[in-house]
Amino acid sequence: MYIGLTKDLKRRKYQHKNKIHPTTFSARYNLDKLVYFETFKNEEAARLREKRMKKWNRDWKIELIEKNNPKWKDLYNNL
Repeated sequence: MYIGLTKDLKRRKYQHKNKIHPTTFSARYNLDKLVYFETFKNEEAARLREKRMKKWNRDWKIELIEKNNPKWKDLYNNL
């Protein structure tokens, strides 16, 4: 699982899907599916949420995803 912050989700997801940066974590582990995202009004709140979620254990992350996207559908085309 990958947790990241971006100002342009469509662009960033395109980069992940097409492995534009082949040495990144997401490219190395073939992470190209967007299964969950949140939006924020300001960058400070987004950064705080990102830092907190990165400290979560895997089960908590899975629970959050499955609560909102139980079939783990790729949300990229719905952006």
